[in-house]
Amino acid sequence: MSDALAGRSAIVTGAGDGIGRGIARRFAAEGARVLVAELNAETGERVAWELAEEFGADARFVATDVTDRDQVEAMVAFCADLWGGVDVLVNNAWGAGTVSRVETKTDEQLARGFAMGYYGPFWAMRAAFPHMKRQGWGRVINMCSLNGVNAHMGTLEYNSAKEALRALTRTAAREWAPAGVVVNAVCPGAKSAAFRRMAAEHPEIEAAADRANPMGRLGDPETDIAPVVVFLASDGARYLTGNTLFVDGGSHINGVAWTPDLDGEQ
Repeated sequence: MSDALAGRSAIVTGAGDGIGRGIARRFAAEGARVLVAELNAETGERVAWELAEEFGADARFVATDVTDRDQVEAMVAFCADLWGGVDVLVNNAWGAGTVSRVETKTDEQLARGFAMGYYGPFWAMRAAFPHMKRQGWGRVINMCSLNGVNAHMGTLEYNSAKEALRALTRTAAREWAPAGVVVNAVCPGAKSAAFRRMAAEHPEIEAAADRANPMGRLGDPETDIAPVVVFLASDGARYLTGNTLFVDGGSHINGVAWTPDLDGEQ
């Protein structure tokens, strides 16, 4: 490891499992102080302990429901109070959704999707920006999704929230560039915690996704996705902002080559 993030304070939401955990581990290995922001106290505390034990990192856990504005703002304040600022914010958290057709989606499902996938990151960015502006340096990495870019079937609330988050990413990048704050999005192709939950109910989707990937597999959160996020969080990304990086083994090149069977209808 290169100590690319030595001395930096980083918040990673949804860091208790999957891609968030992979990013938190890589950040710790690169010398960052890591705030594990997680809804599940058991997994969040375990990851914070792992980072301290395995990497000697200054890692803390804070219970955070990203659909609750007060908790999101408290998360950012905790980081700033603890370490004197907020250098890096990774908006990664997502909860389980449902795989069903557009016409069956409810208002409640859409509202929860946007609360988690759009408003949560927005609240965190808004709270973190004054700290980043004051120090003249900041990195925001928003974890978005090929589901929205390629309009995957069955996941409307996820697709829509993630595409709205990409729009937020570009707008913030444009407005915050003079302050030295760069904002980018990553669309990963990996077996995240959310993907594993969906695949448990629809195993045909996992097999089809692997077959459709030009590299023949979906990525590993820690070894395939997290190194790119480390770069975006580093000094090396100082002139890169407002972009979407497709870290997906080439999945985005030809779009979606599979469609789930939604209640037997096409």
